[in-house]
Amino acid sequence: MAEKPIYIENQYMGRDRSWVSVRLLLALFCFVAYYINIERENESQLFLIVGSAVIFVSIVMMYMLHYRVTVEQGSVKLSGLWTTRLVKIDLNSIVNVECKPYSSFFINNPVYNLHQRGKIKFYAGGKDAVWLTDRDGLVYIIGTQRQVELQQAILKAKTKPGI
Repeated sequence: MAEKPIYIENQYMGRDRSWVSVRLLLALFCFVAYYINIERENESQLFLIVGSAVIFVSIVMMYMLHYRVTVEQGSVKLSGLWTTRLVKIDLNSIVNVECKPYSSFFINNPVYNLHQRGKIKFYAGGKDAVWLTDRDGLVYIIGTQRQVELQQAILKAKTKPGI
């Protein structure tokens, strides 16, 4: 029988506040341009269509799963969107678990399994992340909305059952 996961978190593609505000400003610009150009019917309709499309795509992206973090006994599994591969991190090789900010930048792009300068990044939105360091010095940065809960679940899954 399969064990029950200790922790599950879903990260959605379009729920990062900074990118939502960028899309809403773009739609607002389109609607204002439509209102200003109301006399020229053909050109102004394009602004209305583009603004409505931006709003529609933004709503769809809010429900599009980017990746799922599942903490089980002895491992952390990250499954991504559609064709991405399952990433399984063995917790026996993890030597350090830290809660840190994901990045010092104000706006960050969503990434899944991005290998960059000895770090592997997983991020969908928010400011917080859990940093896992393995024996070889490789760092896994997992962006999360519930930083403390994820860290506690990883520490719990790292300990042997029955101890």
